[in-house]
Amino acid sequence: MPLHLAEDDTGARAEKSGVMHTAIAPVSVLEARGLVKRYGPLTALDGVDLTVGTGEAVAIMGASGSGKTTLLHCLAAIISPDAGSVRLSTPGEPAQELVGMPDDARSAVRRDRLGFVFQDHLLLPELTALENAALPLLLVGTARAAAEAHAAAWLGALGLNGMENRRIGELSGGQAQRVAIARAQVTGAPVVFADEPTGALDSATSAEVLDALLHATTGQGRSLVVVTHDEDVARRCDRVLRMRDGRIVDGDRSEAAGAATGAGSAPRAGFATGAAGAGGASGIAGAAR
Repeated sequence: MPLHLAEDDTGARAEKSGVMHTAIAPVSVLEARGLVKRYGPLTALDGVDLTVGTGEAVAIMGASGSGKTTLLHCLAAIISPDAGSVRLSTPGEPAQELVGMPDDARSAVRRDRLGFVFQDHLLLPELTALENAALPLLLVGTARAAAEAHAAAWLGALGLNGMENRRIGELSGGQAQRVAIARAQVTGAPVVFADEPTGALDSATSAEVLDALLHATTGQGRSLVVVTHDEDVARRCDRVLRMRDGRIVDGDRSEAAGAATGAGSAPRAGFATGAAGAGGASGIAGAAR
């Protein structure tokens, strides 16, 4: 999908702090039913049901030990639940049941169809920003020149023009997280999972990184599942699910999704136009495979 945020889109749009959301209920891209995960006598997940819509941002909140990270890991095919089903349905691909897949098949799903952003970004310090962002494409056999051109377009779109050749230690925390967002989206992953993506950042940098993350995911019609302790992050998502003792105990539309009328403002200057202006739509159109 091209990295382009249209100012005029079909369907009702809503705005929250510069991020637009559809008011129409989305088609599901990820569906979990009856998830159970135990670690010895501890039940981390106790029959969890969850559906994530296409283009939807879902925040998962809860105290430490509530099961939120275990849920994210099951949804993202990082671990397998002891019982239940996780079904991934993305455009142009056959629906897949992730539970019960062999390890190599789950690895392929994570590589090709899912993106990840972690609290500590988990970038490779010996590589440059450009090399880190291009790595998922290189792993699937994309030619280096094409992979790096695509990664450079994403870095530019995320405000990192001129920083492509810096190593991770030469970047601020917010800049490093933007590299991680570029890496998560460079393959065109239709679903991105973020585990405390702003947890290690100050409030101002957190807001900037969250802007970038939402624009790079839901702003492109992709889905975002984010685990967070931060109420400010949760308010920017379409739905907030709260967990306790391995169960979802509350799930409400957030303030962002509640504003279902009114025209959304244009994206933050430089986000959508940075890549297009630098070689543009052709450099970023479509996910390189």
